[in-house]
This record gives sequence, structure tokens and C-alpha cells, in this order.
Amino acid sequence: MFDFNYLLRGFSIIMKPGLKRYVIIPLLISIIIFSLAGWIGFVQFENFMNSMVVQFNLPGWLSWLNVVIEWILWPIFFITFLALVFYGYTIVANLIAAPFNGKLAEAVARKLDSQAAFPDSEPLIKDVTKSIFSELRKLLYYLIRALPLLILMLFPLTSAVASIVWLMFSAWFLALEYVAYPLENQKLLFKEQRQTLGKNKLSAMSFGAGVTVLLLIPVLNLAAMPAAVAGATIYWHEKLKQ
Repeated sequence: MFDFNYLLRGFSIIMKPGLKRYVIIPLLISIIIFSLAGWIGFVQFENFMNSMVVQFNLPGWLSWLNVVIEWILWPIFFITFLALVFYGYTIVANLIAAPFNGKLAEAVARKLDSQAAFPDSEPLIKDVTKSIFSELRKLLYYLIRALPLLILMLFPLTSAVASIVWLMFSAWFLALEYVAYPLENQKLLFKEQRQTLGKNKLSAMSFGAGVTVLLLIPVLNLAAMPAAVAGATIYWHEKLKQ
């Protein structure tokens, strides 16, 4: 079963009374980080491109080649740079918003079931520390698998297969990233989270693919994080809870 609908339902539920306070702060954090990263990125990219063109140091009669080189380099480096900003923004925003996302997942779960039971809460500092540590652990899990795929994508013989595997792994990881919040509220460890999702891998990857598409849409991507957390909580409540 393909479960894009959980993401759409996540958008709907975060607008309900009692949940907005868990959405506004991460949303403001996302806007600030995205704006800052975009501004710094644009300035640095301009400087980088100018330095690249200067390095060719062509004689005057071949100066027209600078324009050709610039037209070739711009799309290549811009797409690469955009991907780096996109993933960098996602990682930093998730790290900062992790404690809020856990609370949002709990609030959504209580909306879905007023009798929902949760293990005893921990002190705020310990809770925040645990959330950030969990994000770093997921980041390490991602890098160990993503970097070899990235290297394979550089070689013509393996690039096509590696690109497909990359897309599939990215969808899987984004599902794991956001479903982790309701599962962590149930005190499931990272290994247990992977095992739980692994039993529903196709539907989990379809949910992650929906998150991937949403993150690529301007403006909507700013609300992607809370919507994904809420959608993942609905997904856990209806499909994974048993």
C-alpha cells in the first residue's frame, strides 16, 4: 500500500487547536535557517563561480570562451550546491527542532487517542540531550550508507544503479527520520525502530518518497517537518502500533 495520504493528513492535523504551538517554533527555526543558508549560499556561490572563471586565465582573443565555460559550469555547480544546501538545511533544522518534534508527535497521538499511554517523561535537559543524540545517531546511519552510494554515482558504469538505490534509500531514511519521533515516545531504541519499519518497508518508503517531494517544493518545504512528524504519528497509530 502506498501511504502518501498520511503526509496530507499531517498537514491537516497540525492546524488543529492545541497543536499550533508545537508547529510555530520549528517553523520559525526553519525559516531563519533556510533564509540564512540561502543568503550565505548565494554570496559564496557567486564568489566561487567568479574565481573559477578567472582561474582559466585565457588570452584576450579567447575571452569569448569564458562565457561558454561559465554557461557550462553554472548549471553543474548550481545543482550540486543546491543539493548540499538542501541536505545541510534538513540536517541542521532537524537537529534544532528535534525536542519540539517529539512533543508534537506526543500531542498528535493524544489527539488521535485521548487514552494514549506514554512512559514517564524525563527532565527537560535530559529529554533535549537525548533528542539531539538520537538525531546524530540517525545522521551517522545515513552517512555510512549514503557516502558509498555517492561515490558509486561518480562512475559511469555504476551511476544509473547507484542513483536508483540512492532515491530508494533516501525515501527509506526520511520515513525512519520522522516515524522515529512517535516510536521514541514509546521508548523504542533505534534498532527497534528500524525493525518496526522494516516490517512495512514498502509503505514506509512511499511515505518517505512523499516527504522527499514535499521538501523540494518552495514554501511548502518550510512546513514539511511538522507535517511529516504529524503524518508519521498518524502512520504509527494506524499501521505500526499493533
